[in-house]
Amino acid sequence: MHNEYKTSKEAFVSGTTGSTVLHVNTICLVALSSIALYSALRSRLAVFQTMPFFIEWLVLAMPLLLSITIYAEAPGVLSILLLVPTAILLLLPPIESGTPLPTQLDESKPEGAAADGDRPHPRASIPPLPALTIYRAHMMLVTILSILAVDFQVFPRALAKCESYGVSLMDLGVGSFVFSQGVVSAIPLLKDPSRLQKPVSTKLLRTLKKVAPIALLGLMRLMAVKGMDYPEHVTEYGVHWNFFLTLALLPVFEVFTHHIIMYIPVALLGLWIGVLQQCLLLFAGLQDFLLNAPRSNMISANKEGLISLLGYLSIHILGLSIGTIILPPRPSFFRKQQACLADGRKYEDASLDLSLPRQTTKTTAEVCAYTLVWWILLAFIRLKLAVSRRMVNLPYILWILAVNTSCILGYSLVDMFFPSRVSRLKDTSDPAGKRLVREESSHAPPLLEAINRNSLVVFLVANFATGLINISLKTMYTSNGKAILILSGYAFGICGFAWAFRNRRLWWV
Repeated sequence: MHNEYKTSKEAFVSGTTGSTVLHVNTICLVALSSIALYSALRSRLAVFQTMPFFIEWLVLAMPLLLSITIYAEAPGVLSILLLVPTAILLLLPPIESGTPLPTQLDESKPEGAAADGDRPHPRASIPPLPALTIYRAHMMLVTILSILAVDFQVFPRALAKCESYGVSLMDLGVGSFVFSQGVVSAIPLLKDPSRLQKPVSTKLLRTLKKVAPIALLGLMRLMAVKGMDYPEHVTEYGVHWNFFLTLALLPVFEVFTHHIIMYIPVALLGLWIGVLQQCLLLFAGLQDFLLNAPRSNMISANKEGLISLLGYLSIHILGLSIGTIILPPRPSFFRKQQACLADGRKYEDASLDLSLPRQTTKTTAEVCAYTLVWWILLAFIRLKLAVSRRMVNLPYILWILAVNTSCILGYSLVDMFFPSRVSRLKDTSDPAGKRLVREESSHAPPLLEAINRNSLVVFLVANFATGLINISLKTMYTSNGKAILILSGYAFGICGFAWAFRNRRLWWV
């Protein structure tokens, strides 16, 4: 790549000061509006109960692309364009969904086996949560679209990553990725709470094996960027550091917090880590070092990646806290597990059963309470400090929490209002014997489920395609019309790849 173009490209994505919290929130609202339209189509029109790939892509992916390009300066208008047909569709009566045949009962289990006190914890799997699937897939989709769109003029500079201070869509994407990773990291703790008590060395070895592929991807990206002389924004993570390395280290650091998690609320631990990060920035000189120190050695060369680790750990742990609330059947589930661990009791409480129906209303109310707390804390802290993704300070941490819990809350409310219902008969046991209970569950759109199923592979394919497109043409000088065509084809191809493998898990990490 020519040195002159490389220098111009690096300047193109550098020195930005961002947008406003309201602007970024309005862009996020487009994603929620597209889901509302999709849900209205499926619940009101029989012809849309099973949508082909093109329609799913058109309703779920294209609004996101338009919100960061053509409608980036007026995303509220795009939301209105999506919500008007949604409101009209809601005037129609809902479609009654069919009822599949009941599942065959397993007569081999003795009566009352589910309440056997000999088991240290319930072994049931955690049912899928549509709101979480939609949230994670939409977050991934916006990230995939942004990493290429940022290289074109059609993508406003206000949405690109800020240099030192400010808020932007791409700053939000990085933190949301970490938050999302934290949410799903709650799954093994909910299935086996005794994991918190196991020796650190055992858990550390298992975690290192799990994150090794991600760390390897980070090293491969480093070699590819340096070997191809690819334009890079050094102040994002440093000279050699990249986001894959951060993602690989966070689960490792989480292991060292397990003993503390047994005794205090997870959200409180995450918030304490965030406060510690802010104190180190202000009173230990890390902020001055990050902003002013020359890159004279390996530590200073990668100061952004190293200094931001503790802040990202705070976001990861706070994501874990939300995961312990929204994933189990009831929001108090993990708190009861913590109490059992602290008192040395076995998990014999009938309420500690992952197979129980979810208390959706209670869970949504608790997520709403957390959302309000994070927004209030953010408003207060921003009176004193500016948001900085570069150093992952406390205002940035609170902003990530506020936006992401708001998104999860919004998707949960949409699912409660008009979900795609699947009805089935469930076998339950009680002292009087077995009985059949009708249980209804909802599911996410197939395209978003496909993206979520192979999210890491889809992200890697998107990164490869982004690099290939940037090598093939000078994106910075491409006209807006041509850029939209390229981005639309890119979005169609990435979504098509996810759709093609929607029934297969390509990589277990």
